[in-house]
Amino acid sequence: MKLTISLDTIDKVKNFVNVIFRFPGDADLISGRYTVDAKSIMGIFSLDLSQPLTLELRGEPGEALLSELRRYCV
Repeated sequence: MKLTISLDTIDKVKNFVNVIFRFPGDADLISGRYTVDAKSIMGIFSLDLSQPLTLELRGEPGEALLSELRRYCV
């Protein structure tokens, strides 16, 4: 599953990592040609956060996780 999200503040990044850590599957963030582990706060800060990012979830996220991720969707 792919979602387009925005993480344009430090607080959003920290909160996003806390949410995505509860997801048991793999998750990547993609910005242009760069891909990082969505559970890595350092990896996320290496991306251009002024632009929307693509979140790629592998596995079944469940409705609870999707509900929490909606606040980051653009």
